[in-house]
Amino acid sequence: MNLLAIETATEACSVALVHGETVIARTELAPRRHAERVLPMADELLAEAGISKHALDVIAVGRGPGAFTGVRLAVSLAQGMAMALDLPVVTISSLAALALEAPEDDAAILAVIDARMGEIYAACYRRDGNGGLLALDEERVCKADTLVLPQAAAWHVVGTGWATYEDTLRGRLDSVPRSANGACFPQARHVATLAVSEFKAGRAHAPELALPVYLRDNVALTLAEQGRGA
Repeated sequence: MNLLAIETATEACSVALVHGETVIARTELAPRRHAERVLPMADELLAEAGISKHALDVIAVGRGPGAFTGVRLAVSLAQGMAMALDLPVVTISSLAALALEAPEDDAAILAVIDARMGEIYAACYRRDGNGGLLALDEERVCKADTLVLPQAAAWHVVGTGWATYEDTLRGRLDSVPRSANGACFPQARHVATLAVSEFKAGRAHAPELALPVYLRDNVALTLAEQGRGA
């Protein structure tokens, strides 16, 4: 299988290629440069693997939630490439991809992205023992101090939401987290890992059905509205 994965929902711009049993990836922290970097990164991976884009079987994409422009870019690129190459698309939650940054054990995982405007994107998972994830609740956008979590004996926390709201999120957990890393971002290699399973299970879509997930209805606030929310 040859699968190309794109993830640009946060500050990290990343691309991964599954080529047979091998996964290779490129990632950069490149705020506001995603549109400039993502296609050259994909070309670099294809060249490294020694295959052309016409050898691809499927395109995978992190569908969000995350920054509006980053999510829109990734999904638009995935749709465009898939249409041009007559390929299906697999969409993967950017929060699920982020959760795979956590250590591999039996603890629950809180994946949390700073959503700006005083809010977070959050979802909880547990590893399924086969390289995938079991969702413990629904993705949502909320204030950090209103986050309601499922019961778990132990937690890992990953994502920029922890860096911004650590004190508040500690108060929402049942116990001290086993690990916490606020410098993690969703990565295309994890999008690829999850997408391989989805593709094999027949859960790929026609390009036009590959849709972004923003969670937030209002993707931007005026300066005055932001001031009132502070």
